[in-house]
Amino acid sequence: MREARSGCPINLSLEIFGDRWTLLVLRDVVFGGARHFRELLDGEERISSNVLADRLAVLVEHGLLTRAGDPSHKQKVTYSLTERAIDLVPVLVQLSAWGVRHLPVTDEYAARAEVLTAGGPPLWEAFMAELRETHLGTGRRTE
Repeated sequence: MREARSGCPINLSLEIFGDRWTLLVLRDVVFGGARHFRELLDGEERISSNVLADRLAVLVEHGLLTRAGDPSHKQKVTYSLTERAIDLVPVLVQLSAWGVRHLPVTDEYAARAEVLTAGGPPLWEAFMAELRETHLGTGRRTE
């Protein structure tokens, strides 16, 4: 990891998330269920394979994703969220809600955001529990 410009929490967060792609990769894992490189590469925004590989490496390096071999295919890798990434769900919901209020969001994305916003923290916690089950395993909570 490179040296941070400052110890400001916003600066430190932006050093991880402050590019065009990182939050979109996380969005596709969190809300889209993508777990493999090809699934992420096929996203609507058309990320290039070299940028995707770089963003995945950064997310693994910063402890937001883990990377493991896929038992179904020798050359396939499965990415899983960590607790640190799952903790971002409320932030992603709020960022999405802000976008719905202030930007020309398509109806499909607006509907998803409105459901999560209306459900509030109880829905977010239930969704986060599902993510923990899927990505961390039953009853596991790790950093």
